[in-house]
Amino acid sequence: MDHVTLDVSDGVATVTLDHPEMRNALTSGVATDLIDAMDAIPEEARCVVLAGNGSTFCAGGDIDAMVDGLDSEVPAHERVERIVGETAGAVRAVATCDLPTVAKIHGPAYGAGGALAIACDVLLASDSASISFGFRQVGLNADSGASHLLPRIVGENVAKELLFTGELIDADRAEEVGLFNHVYDDEELDERVAGMVERIASGPTVALKQSKRLVEQGQTGSLDEAIENEAAAQIVSASTDDHEEGVRAFVASREPEFEGE
Repeated sequence: MDHVTLDVSDGVATVTLDHPEMRNALTSGVATDLIDAMDAIPEEARCVVLAGNGSTFCAGGDIDAMVDGLDSEVPAHERVERIVGETAGAVRAVATCDLPTVAKIHGPAYGAGGALAIACDVLLASDSASISFGFRQVGLNADSGASHLLPRIVGENVAKELLFTGELIDADRAEEVGLFNHVYDDEELDERVAGMVERIASGPTVALKQSKRLVEQGQTGSLDEAIENEAAAQIVSASTDDHEEGVRAFVASREPEFEGE
């Protein structure tokens, strides 16, 4: 992988977009590398952190490729096929990861980069972070899963506003509408993200995977379906060593030491 790095340490898989010269835009190479990196996350990982190297989290789609496509008169359907297969494929790879995922956002997340950020479960940002879904700026509609992901976080009306205006909103506004879970001072970001990630990665991994899946299923199902799904998942969680450890630790008034099994 030339433009994405994967580092696994203490149960945390850190996936970093590493093409700062292009502001980590989802070029064909970056998008493909990101898909490969997500596929390569080992079984021992218990949490995934997605970050960008340099001053930008992700500058969105590959504008140079768009210009080349226009100049070469490539048919629109062929250009769209590339977006679906690569750019949107990278967002899908993050969104469908069964582990808890944390976006570490510094600097801007534009367009498809915004979609990539909100494909994560938890978004932690610095004061200098910003986010937009400015597909309109290049005369395009929402893509890369933004029309699915965004309204589930901010609601339909706010999602439409962000898509219609393409506004680049700052970290405080993003936190206010629910896009960012927390915003920290720039100099605190690394430490605060590490603390949150350690908390997640040291948790009962099987149970957290089940909770993530249940929340996603619960967006479309009924209350009765949710209860049935929870009961089925609880059979899996209750069969783990971590469940036994959690109960025994609670009774003994000590912190549990979960092993992720």
